[in-house]
Amino acid sequence: FRNRLTMPLQDDDLVDKFISYLKLKTRVHGTYDIAKRTVELLRTFVSTSKFSNAEDLMVKVRSVGKRIILAQSNESVVGNMIRRVLKIIREEHAGCCGEPEELKTQPSMLLSTEGEEDLSKPVPNLKGSVIESMNELLDELEGSASQIAAQALEHIHANEVIMTFGYSKTVEAFLKGAARKRKFHVIIAESAPSYQGQKLAVSLSAENIETTLITDSAVFAMMSRVNKVIIGTHTILADGGLKALNGAHAISLAAAHHSVPVIVCAAQFKMAPEFPCSYDQ
Repeated sequence: FRNRLTMPLQDDDLVDKFISYLKLKTRVHGTYDIAKRTVELLRTFVSTSKFSNAEDLMVKVRSVGKRIILAQSNESVVGNMIRRVLKIIREEHAGCCGEPEELKTQPSMLLSTEGEEDLSKPVPNLKGSVIESMNELLDELEGSASQIAAQALEHIHANEVIMTFGYSKTVEAFLKGAARKRKFHVIIAESAPSYQGQKLAVSLSAENIETTLITDSAVFAMMSRVNKVIIGTHTILADGGLKALNGAHAISLAAAHHSVPVIVCAAQFKMAPEFPCSYDQ
């Protein structure tokens, strides 16, 4: 409650609207949209906030981040973007202080002792540097799907049969990227009850990609004809597990039974330092 009082009313309204956006049950938003809107919200917050040093700014960003995460804890990508912005603030503070670039690399951060970095030191033009880096982060997010799609020809070969399910923006770009030079057949499970696979089937058919839409119950029967499975995911967990659409586990088990390789298309911002809940917790 104290954090809400210390936040300007305009920023407080923006945070409330974003939380409502995440909680909207009728929405079907991809992780890219959530990551983008998280960074845009934090960029607006940084541009309108008053702070004297990096430590003060990080306290404010953490306060906003805790509100969002507590309101919708299952959206791991929100926490990822908040941690990324906090890292940007540290890096820009070091850059404005004139520290050498080597001090900001990951090995140096792991070997450094606590208290070595004085974030309470005022530095000039910190706000402008942080906002510029956040704009670069938004450009990185926007180009993530196209960068993955550029590798499609290394994994998809001519006349192969590919199986996927549901709808994923990254998988869609990946398949369309390979279809520019190669002919192949895509089998799509519709992924009930959302039936997002129908959206992907229409999109691929419009690009003259041979597409077959099947029910989820037909996945095992069709798997013997498939050369590889390509799927998207919501989050990659710390142990290598996935949080994905309904049906991902079933299609993976069917692929394992028929010794069919599974490829997961996911950008770096989907990798979360979280573990799945165990029965002991």
